[in-house]
Amino acid sequence: MNPQPSVMTRRRSKDKLFYQNYRLRWPGRVLFTGLRFGMWLWLDVEKQGWANIPRHGPAIMMINHIAFLDPVILTGLMPRALVSMAKIEAYEDKIIGPLLRAFDSIPVNRGAADLQALRRILDALEAGLAVLIAPEGHRSETGGLGEAHEGIAFVAYRAKVPIVPVGISGTPAFKHNYWKMKKTQVTYRFGQPFYLDPGGERVTTEMLKQMTDEAMYQLAALLPPEQRGLYEDLDKATAKYVKFAPQVK
Repeated sequence: MNPQPSVMTRRRSKDKLFYQNYRLRWPGRVLFTGLRFGMWLWLDVEKQGWANIPRHGPAIMMINHIAFLDPVILTGLMPRALVSMAKIEAYEDKIIGPLLRAFDSIPVNRGAADLQALRRILDALEAGLAVLIAPEGHRSETGGLGEAHEGIAFVAYRAKVPIVPVGISGTPAFKHNYWKMKKTQVTYRFGQPFYLDPGGERVTTEMLKQMTDEAMYQLAALLPPEQRGLYEDLDKATAKYVKFAPQVK
């Protein structure tokens, strides 16, 4: 008698099938339309390097996170579906929780190694989707880049997908400008996609750390000096494991 598949195996198969046939469900589509209208009404968005966004195939959209709206705005800007993540506590909020579910965001337990979230991210990338990752794991309290977790390097290396760095500026002013009925100027700078390639070396914890730092310096280069934080000195940047994808003509 063949053993029955475990609950975890059945869940993994369901997740894979979900992403392989991914299409935003109707609540998300309705909210997406409202999101774009709200962006038109309340934001003045400057987009730089727009051609660097891959129109097809898997990709990691790597952002600096300085305001709650950062991933929301990027979702509205993207010319393709974007799978995002959110801390698991946010799903308990009566307003934010339903919105996250409508947009099919992946819940992440930040207090532990969340293998289920990691598997879902890899499944989404394997299905050819774009995934949004904020490598710091939380919003910056200072507006500058903080130390990044090695998870982004692990995912990029494991899935062999390009990273598109996205430098975000101006979003913290939205809360103040909203009450003054004033549009907020925000800037989204899209850098050249790159891969993290170990070049045949054995991947170690130290290598993942260096890969992560090299990716963060690519992100820092898209930000004004006051937002670069721990990665402010671009002269310290290395690019041993960074392999740029061909530029889009």
